[in-house]
Amino acid sequence: MAKRDYYEILGINRNASVDEIKKAYRQMAIKFHPDKNPGDKAAEDKFKEAAEAYEVLSDQNKRANYDRFGHQGASAAGGGYGGGGMNMDDIFSQFGDVFGDGGNPFESFFGGGGGRSGRRSGGVRGNNVRIKVKLTLKEIAEGVEKKVKFNRMVTADGLTFKTCTTCNGAGQVRKVTQTFLGQMATTSVCHACNGAGKTVDKRPSGVGADGLVGKEEIVSINIPTGVADGMQLSMSGKGNMGPNGGPAGDLIIVIEEIDDAVLKREGNNIMYDLHISFIDAAIGTNVEIPTVDGKVKLKIDAGTQGGKILRLRGKGIPELNSHHRGDQLVHVNIWTPQKLTSDEKEMLEKLRDADNFKPHPGKNDKSFFDKMREYFQ
Repeated sequence: MAKRDYYEILGINRNASVDEIKKAYRQMAIKFHPDKNPGDKAAEDKFKEAAEAYEVLSDQNKRANYDRFGHQGASAAGGGYGGGGMNMDDIFSQFGDVFGDGGNPFESFFGGGGGRSGRRSGGVRGNNVRIKVKLTLKEIAEGVEKKVKFNRMVTADGLTFKTCTTCNGAGQVRKVTQTFLGQMATTSVCHACNGAGKTVDKRPSGVGADGLVGKEEIVSINIPTGVADGMQLSMSGKGNMGPNGGPAGDLIIVIEEIDDAVLKREGNNIMYDLHISFIDAAIGTNVEIPTVDGKVKLKIDAGTQGGKILRLRGKGIPELNSHHRGDQLVHVNIWTPQKLTSDEKEMLEKLRDADNFKPHPGKNDKSFFDKMREYFQ
């Protein structure tokens, strides 16, 4: 079944601000939270759906890709979880941003969180690592696997841990206070271990207090067809590891498109300037031109006018994660020689006054810009 529009899910318009997105998600999370709706599968699905929408729309780059390419763009940028495979741990990790440092607000209000308290433990998440990957037009058109080398922080070999004595491994501390309404219990992340439930016991010489060391990594990245300059992909858990054994951040891959010497990209279309002599334009010819798929032959009809645009269907860039491709638009330019021999000049003088060599502009002739506008409408 097709996914619903993220803006529709959160009940906001497409120009909603970050605060409006956060407010809408907060309301949805409270309404459909599993602790408030125990055993209600429909509520749980809506809870996941809202979390997925927030995960994309709250991120500037993911939102831009979603607005441009839809759900496929969000997936390529590392957004969305897809279908029923969403991890509840990821959802609850959002609550620090949406509800503040208190994390999951339902642990106090709906029974203390039960077995879900462990979801918030695990320690401080490591930072994301950002790298750039340069791609040619051909690689973008065909998709490519790239092996990249980068540095990240990982847990040092030989590092050992022990159970945190402050929270006894829970990663959280529970505090009960007496109020005029009775006892009120609150939970918070353990300050001693930052939610990891463990602290460093022994560490090798030269390793800092966070237990991390730099390491060179090599990963293979499958780049889908149709990506664009500035688009971001992500690999979960391939960023810096968190201190004291905390979970790793993500590897963010920023696409950098290499300018081609002769082919210019406009969206999913390819633009190419073809230069032919006025003789070839007059009597017609066959030329060989470059495309992202290699060279192809193109027929130039007799009487072709300068500024004409020829379309090679399906020779452009594929849409993101799709088999549909743009076109290659060939702009015909008539090349005029700047120097002539006396014989050449004499020959052209004889043709100057011939009726077929006099311009006959028609009332339906259109400018280059008019023609371009028609092609892109």
